[in-house]
Amino acid sequence: MSTRPVGTVTRGTTNPNRLRRMDRWIAAVHGPALRRSDRPLAVDLGYGAAPWTTLELLRRLRAADPRCSVTGIEIDPERVAAAKPYEEEGLSFRRGGFEIPVEGRPVLIRAANVLRQYDEGEVADAWARLCGRLAPGGLLVEGTCDEIGRRHVWVALGRRGPRTVTFATRLGSLDRPSDLAERLPKALIHRNVPGEPVHAFLRDFDRAWAAAAPYASLGARQRWIRAVRDLRADWPLTDDGRRWRQGEVTVAWSAVAPRTGTA
Repeated sequence: MSTRPVGTVTRGTTNPNRLRRMDRWIAAVHGPALRRSDRPLAVDLGYGAAPWTTLELLRRLRAADPRCSVTGIEIDPERVAAAKPYEEEGLSFRRGGFEIPVEGRPVLIRAANVLRQYDEGEVADAWARLCGRLAPGGLLVEGTCDEIGRRHVWVALGRRGPRTVTFATRLGSLDRPSDLAERLPKALIHRNVPGEPVHAFLRDFDRAWAAAAPYASLGARQRWIRAVRDLRADWPLTDDGRRWRQGEVTVAWSAVAPRTGTA
């Protein structure tokens, strides 16, 4: 394994509880795979200038499986040194990048707000490298959120590539679903233009949201659920009301994948 980290240093922006929506989804959807694993190791890639989100990931995964361990990986050696005092049983920090320098194969790699700074043409290679490090049945979750975690979009990938895209938001802050476009992952952020599937998805979501306006009197959650139910008539959604109530919706990657390009 190479001793030179693969990748570049991120901006390092981090806030406590920023990745709660992603973590909640991982624990709920990927929890069974964690419990089936003989060694449920998770990796938090590019955790940033402070280790708060890595500590939170450990707590949330252990709610799904108490055996889980987490390794935080950063390219910047100063960030690793600053995180070392927070190590505990099942939690460690080390220097590295896309090569994922851990023993064995992780059942989960979380890469939040990492690829946003890369060129779109670099995404496919990064995905392939990370997915190649996964254990059988493992999951890569890669996406982007705002600074305090109100809006978040991520792609879930297995060893054979992307599977789904999840849109998650604090419903009280939402004007319309296409507000989430600014948080699309790098593979999709430049594809939100007419003629591309992700643009059509957000357009149809806005239309369903507008049609569900009468439900607003019952609250933003009920309006969201009604809009998602209508959206399901034309789009291959992979989740159900249990996730919709959380301000989430997940669609098959094949339905929104770029029509051209390398991602």
